Amino acid sequence: MKISTYIEQDLEARIRKGASLPEKLTLGGIALTYGVSATPVRRAVDGLIEKKLMVRQPNGRLSTRPARAGSRLARSASTEAPEPLVSNAALEHRVVEELVHIAVSGRAGFIREEPMAERVGVGRTRVREVLTRLAGGGLLEHVPRRGWQVPAFRMGDMDAYIDVRESLELRALDLGRPHIEGPEIERMLAGNTPRMARDSRINNDLHSYFIACSRNRYIESFFETNGHFYSALFDYATLSSRAVTAMAEQHVEILVQVKAQRWAQAREALSHHIRAQKPILETMIAAQQATN
Repeated sequence: MKISTYIEQDLEARIRKGASLPEKLTLGGIALTYGVSATPVRRAVDGLIEKKLMVRQPNGRLSTRPARAGSRLARSASTEAPEPLVSNAALEHRVVEELVHIAVSGRAGFIREEPMAERVGVGRTRVREVLTRLAGGGLLEHVPRRGWQVPAFRMGDMDAYIDVRESLELRALDLGRPHIEGPEIERMLAGNTPRMARDSRINNDLHSYFIACSRNRYIESFFETNGHFYSALFDYATLSSRAVTAMAEQHVEILVQVKAQRWAQAREALSHHIRAQKPILETMIAAQQATN
């Protein structure tokens, strides 16, 4: 099942049943809820609009049109809802987490579909779909009768990714200016608290938010294909309180400049933040490989 199909069916089932929906009914808000880029969310929303279950407002926000009780749509809700136990986003997070652990060890390794499916509690087909999608980004390769080979992590690949990421995120920020909403900036500011190391909290939503606001499907497609592994790698590298504090401080600086519409300063802060993650990664990878 495609992630866009899963999101569409999940939201459809929630609307028909009157169940809770993502707090922010925007492309960015829904993307954050499911842990994906805006590309599959846009496809899912288009499908819901075509079914007349959702309406796009002039300001870009979305509203729902719940199905009437007893209608054909309402009656079919229970049969069309997707498997609720493990979402596609949660499954992909588990797979990518294992991929990261293998990659940073410094030695190539394998992920096998059946053991992974048993550990996560889903069917083998769903695991294969996730692995196939990740293989499309060049992060692993299928080897018949052996499984999916995860290559050893190479810093040269990281350097190349950071270069492209920086260019595309800065462009996303430029394109997204007209679509950035004050309440979203305030929410993300509240989620980053760098006051004291032991109390620091970090919220990474600004990256996917700027990408969603760009409304550029080619930028979105790059991060949808390549971003999951590297996002997981960055998250893994920033587990220490010191790293969290530094990242939260940088997030706040970016968001403050965006809020004030000081775009040149916002671009500079975003560029610095992306580049500052490399030494943290290098330290983490060196420590991880030293223990293997």
